[in-house]
Amino acid sequence: MKVIHKFPLKLTDSQQIKMPERAEILSVQMQGGVPCIWAQVDTDYDLETRLFYIYGTGHRMDDFAVMKFIGTVQEGQFVWHVFQVL
Repeated sequence: MKVIHKFPLKLTDSQQIKMPERAEILSVQMQGGVPCIWAQVDTDYDLETRLFYIYGTGHRMDDFAVMKFIGTVQEGQFVWHVFQVL
């Protein structure tokens, strides 16, 4: 069954999130002070683990991984940029 699920993020350098295979990330935004990813998922698929990195503006980025930009979230003076390792 296809649905949209929310996956809260921690404000850490890297983290792993389990989501159904073939999940399509739609957006990343702040909700109630928590950065979250919204994705269209098919609940019939098995879970897979995905790796995400979060970088603050002006912070050094790791150059050892091929990453896809997911989106930017802001809260007050703080701005974070979310990437998924491919």
